[in-house]
Amino acid sequence: MKHELKFTLNGQPYEIYIKPKTLLVEVLRDELGFTGTKRGCSSSSCGACTVMLNGASVKSCSILALQANGAEVVTVEGLAKGAELHPLQKAFLDHGAFQCGFCTAGMLMSARGLFEENATPDVMTIKEAIDGNICRCTGYNSIVRALTAVSKGEYKEES
Repeated sequence: MKHELKFTLNGQPYEIYIKPKTLLVEVLRDELGFTGTKRGCSSSSCGACTVMLNGASVKSCSILALQANGAEVVTVEGLAKGAELHPLQKAFLDHGAFQCGFCTAGMLMSARGLFEENATPDVMTIKEAIDGNICRCTGYNSIVRALTAVSKGEYKEES
């Protein structure tokens, strides 16, 4: 038996019918085609599936999709405004804060969650915020440098 799921995704309303045990990551990727959200470990350990749910960063592999009923979800595809990259995305590009790119979407969404709570986090706070995201390529230094630049106000969102 399928249940109705109504939610806003990247500013657009969606209404679909899903099985009760469907995970949010499955809806985003398989049902709606938002493949920026990655399936990594499927155990909430790697952070590749991180999205924003009602303003908080969450791991979508550990959330039943029906828990997002009536909610607002933002994926990495929802960060940019048209062709204008989000400041976090610009900083990642400028600081080479990615290599293979598998963790990048989750890192960006965890960072967005951090900056929603604290516009000027220090380096230790940045490191704590991305602690739940595994990157096997960069060694994290370039990611921390990018996020520190955002924290210092070097990247601002265009109005």
